Amino acid sequence: MSDINVLTATNIVIFGATGDLAKRKLFPAFYNLFIDGRMPENFMIIALGRSDHNDEYFRNYIKVNLEAFSRKNVTPEHWEAFQSHITYFQHQLDEENSYKNLNRKLLEFDSGFGVRGNRLFYLSIGPNFISTISNHIKNASLASEPDKDRIIIEKPFVYNKQSAIELNQLLSETFEEKQIYRIDHYLGKETVQNILAFRFGNSIFEPLWNHRHIESVQITVAEEVGVETRGSFYEQTGALRDMVQNHLLQILCMVTMEAPASLESDEIRDRKVDVLKSIRRIPADKVDHYAVRGQYGKGIINGVETKAYREEDGVDPDSNTETFVAAKFYIDNERWQNVPFYVRTGKKMKEKQSYISIQFKPLPHSTFSDTNPLSANRLIINIQPLMDIRLQFMTKKQGLSMALRPVEMIFDYFACKEDTPEAYETLLQDALEGDFTLFMRSDQVEEAWDVVTTIQEDWANKKAIFPNYEAGSWGPKESFDLVERQGHNWL
Repeated sequence: MSDINVLTATNIVIFGATGDLAKRKLFPAFYNLFIDGRMPENFMIIALGRSDHNDEYFRNYIKVNLEAFSRKNVTPEHWEAFQSHITYFQHQLDEENSYKNLNRKLLEFDSGFGVRGNRLFYLSIGPNFISTISNHIKNASLASEPDKDRIIIEKPFVYNKQSAIELNQLLSETFEEKQIYRIDHYLGKETVQNILAFRFGNSIFEPLWNHRHIESVQITVAEEVGVETRGSFYEQTGALRDMVQNHLLQILCMVTMEAPASLESDEIRDRKVDVLKSIRRIPADKVDHYAVRGQYGKGIINGVETKAYREEDGVDPDSNTETFVAAKFYIDNERWQNVPFYVRTGKKMKEKQSYISIQFKPLPHSTFSDTNPLSANRLIINIQPLMDIRLQFMTKKQGLSMALRPVEMIFDYFACKEDTPEAYETLLQDALEGDFTLFMRSDQVEEAWDVVTTIQEDWANKKAIFPNYEAGSWGPKESFDLVERQGHNWL
């Protein structure tokens, strides 16, 4: 994100403006950017919905949601200024006339700007509507200027590799690749972005960042919550599609990519594609050896008894959908040869925790090994709820004996600045500026799907024995076996 606001006049069109994502993330992000002086001087947010609302009604709806979800207080003066940039527009996704009317509305705002503004289309809707919207945008010439018009689409990017290829082909009929912003909000998190700075901005760690010094890597994204009101959606998705194919693989790319020649967006994305191509594909007959799936049953979280996944609203009582995934990957290149990368994610886990753990190899010989067990040196990057970087190493205990103890050095983001921009603020700012760095390119999406294809196919063709872990636990026993086979343990 740039430090100086030099943004061009922009019309922001939100499809699905009355949905959960818009109220919890998008409007709070735009509001916070506005307060921080990072929105264009001239902009309009055109909120699309099927219901017959007027501007006053919708603005009041947004104000209530900002008070609930914005990281910044909603003051009368800020709200008065911000709300003038919001308008509601009744719209039908599948009606051609709706898009023609939308175009006339955009031209009206352009006239007020005194210039043909940029257009940012945000598809805060299910992937099954992307085709319809894209075709109508094309037919109505809503995105006719490639240097000014952009579209943002949310994950999951359809269902598998073949559908991803088809989606990319479809989008290419309306938009050039430079106009398409595939958003993964995990890449907007401050600690994830800092991986690049930490790795390539420090001479201490980069020489150690390889198979000669690193024994294993863990990436965990655990959630305390279940599927809540998204049972029907989750039944069609599952943890592999919802988390591993995008979030976890993108974090893996950040950790393992080669140094980019520059900070240009395509240079960084090229290096990520290199990683995805290098990930060893899991043989179809070895899926059970490399990947574990789970589904939560009843359990206790924070002293409260919770329902099993199959008891959630919208869920099949005989569901085969996984709510937990653990997998082991290898990257077949010189840097990472034979280093296991363990990833896991799950719902209704013991606690909310997202982290990256890099475990370094033990010393080939230690003067202290005969008398003192040595803890492994680890570098831990906490993503949420903690936001810090921890280096674990051994030091001498105070006293007369030469006894050792493990200690931590901690860099805490919250100690430096509590009012940290949220992920969507970062990503929306980048989209407004035309910066692709933190967005996925078409070949990234296709390669990421290719990585998990054999897992998908195997699980689709086999009935799992579910549920196989209690809510409030750390997942099924098989996930522990996965790492223990090589002498490792989950952090």
